[in-house]
Amino acid sequence: MAMKAYSAEFKADAVALYVSDPSRTYASVARDLGVNAETLRLWVRQAQAAGTAPQKARPVKKSSDAPVTSDDVLEEENKQLKARIRELELERDILRRAAKYFAGETNW
Repeated sequence: MAMKAYSAEFKADAVALYVSDPSRTYASVARDLGVNAETLRLWVRQAQAAGTAPQKARPVKKSSDAPVTSDDVLEEENKQLKARIRELELERDILRRAAKYFAGETNW
């Protein structure tokens, strides 16, 4: 089987997508992009070794000791929704670039 050659931009976008969301796994991001999970893991490790990608953040659990007001709940939900919007926009941009890349490879 022939190895596929991915552009540096595609690799950087894939790494950014993985690092941007602490709840995503290598397998889920790789499946969305159509690459092997081990390939994505290698790209992430290379980017982190080169210092171009931050370490993936761990999800933070909040303690439930303090009373929660409705304003706090709304602010937290708004924060989560904005983060989800950023994630979806990033995914959309990556998929657009990938579609452009793969469309350029076809020789009909």
